[in-house]
Amino acid sequence: MMQEDVVLRYFLLRNMVWYILPNIVFNGLIPYYSFKDPSAVYLFYGEFCFARFLLPMALLLPFIISFDIMKKTIALSEKGKANFVFKENSLDNRFMLKVSGINGGLTFFTVLLLVGFAHVSLPDKYTFNGLPLAFGLSLLAGSLCVVFTLLPVKKILKNSSPRQTN
Repeated sequence: MMQEDVVLRYFLLRNMVWYILPNIVFNGLIPYYSFKDPSAVYLFYGEFCFARFLLPMALLLPFIISFDIMKKTIALSEKGKANFVFKENSLDNRFMLKVSGINGGLTFFTVLLLVGFAHVSLPDKYTFNGLPLAFGLSLLAGSLCVVFTLLPVKKILKNSSPRQTN
């Protein structure tokens, strides 16, 4: 394995940990302690419903992480620490916003469809226990952090070429 591959792997692992830890804690604890009655939480009904925490997270977390990791990966390459270089004008802010928007939008609509299906399938005013919902939300946040740390870097590597060594 080349030294540059180790640098990229360490870079991704370090950033993934920085994304995962706070998201697991905050996306689990804040909703749980925000539920008015943690033993009876609605999906879409009421001021402190589950969708209030789930849907913004499903949109913003993939968008922000995708954009941030792409910016950091490009900066790593420009410093010469990575074993790849970018094709001329292949990666700019428009590209990063497009990829981040697609990641956030697809995740949001997928989660919205799943939660909407659950809402339609369950009886009216059906409630859930807030502890498993908060735990599931933190697991989803951690999973999204892993996926959207690796997926944009894979897309960047597709638009790059190996660095020439002298």
